Amino acid sequence: MRDDYEEMEPLGTAEVARTALREIGQLTGKSASGITALEACDDGGWQVEVEVVEDRRIPSSGDMLAVYRADLTPDGDLAGLRRIKQYQRGKGNGDAP
Repeated sequence: MRDDYEEMEPLGTAEVARTALREIGQLTGKSASGITALEACDDGGWQVEVEVVEDRRIPSSGDMLAVYRADLTPDGDLAGLRRIKQYQRGKGNGDAP
């Protein structure tokens, strides 16, 4: 968290992405694969979606993946986290029936 008395510079997208990857990895204990979406919010915060390998299998085409959505405040603090999708690698991202 930043000191309230410092002059605050807006976070860049790369810093927001790194923060989301780190926070999700630490909270889930799982390996974050990468960012799937990154969006600035009207309040100055950020919404970031990160793909995570939830369960590694052999062969890797059987891995279970998930997408987590993280809400970050304008100064980069995690305000919310939720899993929004879970699916098997190679079987699509869960959007199709």
